[in-house]
Amino acid sequence: MTPNSLRARLTLIILPPLLVISLIAAAWQFRTTTDRAESIFDRGLLSAALAISRDVALSDGDAISPPTQRLLNDTSGGAIFYHVYAPDGVFVTGYSTPPVLPNALPKTPTEPQYYNSTYQGEPVRVLRYSDRTVVSGIAGVYNITVWQSADVRRRFVRDVLSRSFAVISGLVLSVAVVVWFGVGLGLRPLLDLERAIAKRGPSELEPIRRSVPVETQGIVDTLNNLLDRISRRISSKDEFISNAAHQLRNPVAGVLALAESVESAPNPDAAKQRSAELVLAAREASDLTNKLLSFERASGTDILRSGRPIEFRSFVREIGHAFGQQHADHAVEVLYSLPAQDIVVKGDATMLREAVLNLLTNAIIHGGPDLTQITLDLSQDGSNAVLLISDNGNGIPANKHVEALSRFSQAGDGPGSGLGLPIASRVMENHDGHLEILESSSGAKIRLTIPLARSQNQ
Repeated sequence: MTPNSLRARLTLIILPPLLVISLIAAAWQFRTTTDRAESIFDRGLLSAALAISRDVALSDGDAISPPTQRLLNDTSGGAIFYHVYAPDGVFVTGYSTPPVLPNALPKTPTEPQYYNSTYQGEPVRVLRYSDRTVVSGIAGVYNITVWQSADVRRRFVRDVLSRSFAVISGLVLSVAVVVWFGVGLGLRPLLDLERAIAKRGPSELEPIRRSVPVETQGIVDTLNNLLDRISRRISSKDEFISNAAHQLRNPVAGVLALAESVESAPNPDAAKQRSAELVLAAREASDLTNKLLSFERASGTDILRSGRPIEFRSFVREIGHAFGQQHADHAVEVLYSLPAQDIVVKGDATMLREAVLNLLTNAIIHGGPDLTQITLDLSQDGSNAVLLISDNGNGIPANKHVEALSRFSQAGDGPGSGLGLPIASRVMENHDGHLEILESSSGAKIRLTIPLARSQNQ
């Protein structure tokens, strides 16, 4: 049995308790059989003593009747010896030297007395019985001692226990065989499932439809969920690669053309001007590349599992302060409306910061020349934290909301990669939240909703 075998583990889980129960049953059987043997053989000694007492009275101590003799010769598998003496201590019949009476027992007992002793060097079980009768005209209490080899009892107990142990061992062995092969039959659906999965190729990620036992349905459901996530992840990456290649083709071609124009510039002034244009084009290509990488990183699905608690109130204030420093050359004021109490969420601080900064940067890029204020309004709505980002700029038309959330598209003409809002939306989705563009008569309003951390939610 290999240590990683499920069959071996199940067998080892089932058999040890069964063996313990068997040992307890064996110990109980030993105790019961020993007590039963004591009772049976002691009753045999008492029956022999009563028969001897009767025969001695009837024959005046001269003879033992044939039925009594047969009883003495073969009672419960072994001979019984006897000794009888009169009230005056005179030997009447039987064997002349009975086993020694222990000092703790009275010399003239009123009840039958059983004790263990030795006779001719062998252990014996002894009964001393006193009976008032008349033998040859002498009336009084006659003492009758009968004894039998203790080995007879031991053989009886050994025979009974050997049969019992044989039955118990047979049962344990039978159960072990049944468990071993039964577990193998029970695991057959899992082995069939393993073979079915092994036949699949790298591109076959469809859910498993095979019928499986109820106990393993959870495993199959989990595997199907994993296959679904992998399939969606692969599709997302394929789409990302296609979009990235398409979006980077023009900027890279522009950079290459500008680089060639610098090389072929007719004079230093033209080369300098074209170099400045080349630097600008390279920065735009670098910005697009960073946006693409940010969008791909935002496609992760394990943010909640690896995320940490974030005190969102101070977090929002830090982002607004960082944004103000980055765009100090723009005359835009960041206003705050923050609650008095702490609001704690769980997530990836880096991704959340980038999502909010993208939204603030979008306001600068697309807000127009009239943009002067951006407001960050944080509140708690039930089990969610709600961040409302609003500005007094151009706003987003209602018929352009879907387009604004699509990758590589914009609600209006202007600079940018068209990835700011999609990145923020994907980050919210990966935090079990969502991004929503609200209708507004003036400026743009974007609402971010993210669940509170579990401890605060409770």
